[in-house]
Amino acid sequence: MKLLLTSAGISNKSIADALLSLTKEPFVKLNLAVVPTALNVEEGGKEWFINDLVNCQKLGFKEIDIVDISALPQDIWLPRLQNADVLFFEGGNTFHLMHWLEKVGLEKLLPELLKTKVYVGVSAGSMVVCKHLGLSTSKRLYDEDVEKKYKDDGLNFVDFLIMPHLNSPYFTNVRLDKLKKIADEIGETFYAIDDNTAIKINDEKMEIISEGEWKKFN
Repeated sequence: MKLLLTSAGISNKSIADALLSLTKEPFVKLNLAVVPTALNVEEGGKEWFINDLVNCQKLGFKEIDIVDISALPQDIWLPRLQNADVLFFEGGNTFHLMHWLEKVGLEKLLPELLKTKVYVGVSAGSMVVCKHLGLSTSKRLYDEDVEKKYKDDGLNFVDFLIMPHLNSPYFTNVRLDKLKKIADEIGETFYAIDDNTAIKINDEKMEIISEGEWKKFN
């Protein structure tokens, strides 16, 4: 399985090069499918989403499709994901994204799709690949309201947790001193990554790609 788990998408050349090394084909030959479902319940401006799309466009993909799995029936969204070489899961509300991955059945289809495709996660899109969503818990770090209908399970593609937006001015609780306290409480391995860092996974090999700051806990 090939994963590129980011905090803020393809935010620098090192992360772009990491994606290229996973695709093994120039971007001009590849189709990208963006799944924006996580941002549907987010209030406020979506300039960050536009910026992510622009950064992808600058890479020169042959085609960029936007596929909202919560707004389309499976017979429409599945062929479009199958047509893509890179699946780009955007940020937003982690629990909302995981809810829809499960509800439409994509949770069970992804392992087969990812035998031939690369998964790129942005923030929430990165967090859902973990075994659970405990680091998104309501209001503590990311101001996400957790409704009772949402479960805590993740996709369980990796055996660690991810905490994006380290030192971001928009998430003032995501700081090393506060994360140390959380690390002591949960006792599980997690990576705190800033907006210029990504975790690259190529089958069994994992690598930190960074032009910024990151830290492994536990």
